Amino acid sequence: MKAFIIIKPDAVKRNITGKILSRFEERGIRIKAMRMIRMCKEEAEKLYSIHKGKPFYDSLINYITSDKVVVCVLEAD
Repeated sequence: MKAFIIIKPDAVKRNITGKILSRFEERGIRIKAMRMIRMCKEEAEKLYSIHKGKPFYDSLINYITSDKVVVCVLEAD
């Protein structure tokens, strides 16, 4: 099984990325890829397109693009 996760801007700012990822590793889930990025508006709109038209959509896009995020691919047996 593979999963894609995003550690959002507030967690990155609070410097708890390592703590979050260690919880996965403690359960035998491996980090296969990881990168810190600043998501652009177009990427965020594509990722969250399922929510387009909902009341929270604009604030979600603004939030996720407001600062750096950590994106990861995780893998488990």
